[in-house]
Amino acid sequence: MIDDQILELGIDDKKRLYIKPVTERFVLIYRTATEVHWDDKGLFLYSPEPRGWTYFDWYRHIIEVVKNECDCKLILSEQTVWTNIANDLRKEIENC
Repeated sequence: MIDDQILELGIDDKKRLYIKPVTERFVLIYRTATEVHWDDKGLFLYSPEPRGWTYFDWYRHIIEVVKNECDCKLILSEQTVWTNIANDLRKEIENC
């Protein structure tokens, strides 16, 4: 399994949770049919706008899909940039 750090974690203007890895690219993630997508220009994974799930649910889902389907463990670090993430959500993510 490959380890890669999360460069940035945020919520964009389309209300999608996104995770930007440092080095890995997941251009074929759409084939997993898990509603996890890859933005080839921005180089990040993203979820659809939450409907029945919370942002925390989507974070865990993206992390698990990448781990199970792409054999890559995405890891938060002290250098991870948090963009438009509320403090309570950040704490929830950091503690999971």
